[in-house]
Amino acid sequence: MITQLDRDLLSAAVERARRSRAEGNHPFGAVLADARGKEVLAAGNTVPAESDCTGHAETNLARAASRKFDRAFLSGCTLYTSAEPCAMCSGAIYWSGIGRVVYALSESRLRQITGDDPENPTLDLPCRDVFARGQRPIAVDGPIDTPGAAEVHEGFWKAR
Repeated sequence: MITQLDRDLLSAAVERARRSRAEGNHPFGAVLADARGKEVLAAGNTVPAESDCTGHAETNLARAASRKFDRAFLSGCTLYTSAEPCAMCSGAIYWSGIGRVVYALSESRLRQITGDDPENPTLDLPCRDVFARGQRPIAVDGPIDTPGAAEVHEGFWKAR
């Protein structure tokens, strides 16, 4: 069940995506909340800024989280993201030990928005399918209609 706190944290992830775009990066953002719903980390996309194709918001967040927190703590955490994690990010989330993912835009909706832009060659592989192949469960909620989640991408992909 999606709570108001979930919606608020998704909005924070969308706001982080907006900040990523303003910084010259791709418009994606992610927020990590502890078991009580307190935001403990946030990350944006850094692909252009760092010339690193793996600099997706969720992967950046999973890296930072695994450096800062142990797996027992992360198992009670939720990662909120402006768009469904791609296969690479899903793997990073899985390996980090994070226990739940909540996302705004689905991978298929993102693909509709980005089209064939070479900056975002979207995979047609839902995160649930990636997580289902693992040895531990990860709860997933999404897509969740979140104000600004699609709009943050407007004019970005075709203009590049």
